[in-house]
Amino acid sequence: MEKLGQDRILRRTLYSGEQIPAMGLGTFGSDKYDAETIAGAVYGAVKYGYRFLDCAAVYQNEDKIGGVLQRLFAEKQVKREELFIASKVWNDMHGEGKVLESCEKSLQDLGLSYLDLYFVHWPFPNYHAPGCSRDSRNPDSRPFSVEEFMATWRQCEALVDRGLVRYIGMSNMTVKKLEAVLPLCRIQPAALEMELHPSFQQPQLFDYAVAHRILPIGYCPMGSPSRPERDRTAQDVADMQLPAVLAAASAHGIHPALVCLKWAVQRGQVPIPFSVKPSQYAANLACITQDPLTMQEMEAIRLADKNCRLIKGQVFLWEGAKGWEELWDMA
Repeated sequence: MEKLGQDRILRRTLYSGEQIPAMGLGTFGSDKYDAETIAGAVYGAVKYGYRFLDCAAVYQNEDKIGGVLQRLFAEKQVKREELFIASKVWNDMHGEGKVLESCEKSLQDLGLSYLDLYFVHWPFPNYHAPGCSRDSRNPDSRPFSVEEFMATWRQCEALVDRGLVRYIGMSNMTVKKLEAVLPLCRIQPAALEMELHPSFQQPQLFDYAVAHRILPIGYCPMGSPSRPERDRTAQDVADMQLPAVLAAASAHGIHPALVCLKWAVQRGQVPIPFSVKPSQYAANLACITQDPLTMQEMEAIRLADKNCRLIKGQVFLWEGAKGWEELWDMA
């Protein structure tokens, strides 16, 4: 597989003026792939040309990815400063002093001296055991609190002060939550990780982030057809079966998944698709370097939005909550 030249890869600009790749590689195995398999995909993807890696402590594979990174450095496939590596603090590590502990553990597992971007994975300390059912409830779960969130954010800001992290970011937020916390931030979020795909475009949140110089990073960019069963409902829409996506795929002679990625990049977000198959992760990155969607195709996909959230977060609900909508200020 021939390496993709860095001069062909599109870039996005952070509030600092620094540019990062317009597409990253996700590393969540969706309960289907073990850590060794995911690490192998990271090795192949970086050799091919990926330079942005989206990691997280809760994915339980950072130690294996760290071994692969050291191999890539030793083989001189890539230099550390050429990579943009993100990780995240999980919900059970929001307490005082725990964010530093979490970050240091990720750094140790990844074999790095610093992270380029560190996210607050979810905006509350509501923990669930890996692989639990959607009906699982932790008795310590509770609604979003500005005070609790800002206590966690202050710890993230301290990571920047220490030089352990270059940028910090938020994830799974809403406009209402951002309006409450952004005025209180000493260091603004560089990025907002959010669910983004053709059937769930979140235009209000997307526009709010862009207006505040926060880069939208989109997970589930293809509609996550391999997401865990706990995240599936009968009402879910399949993005790759949307007529507007299928029409663009036919016109360009490509798989509908690649249409989703082209749409994401041309819209201005940074998608982070995941695949362990070399042919797929290579095609994902290569597709955004050529044959863009037309303005008419982009508009047709914009109009195909179904407001269909796939990752609803049911497992984070507290006792007495009426439904997952309360997590997203929709009660």
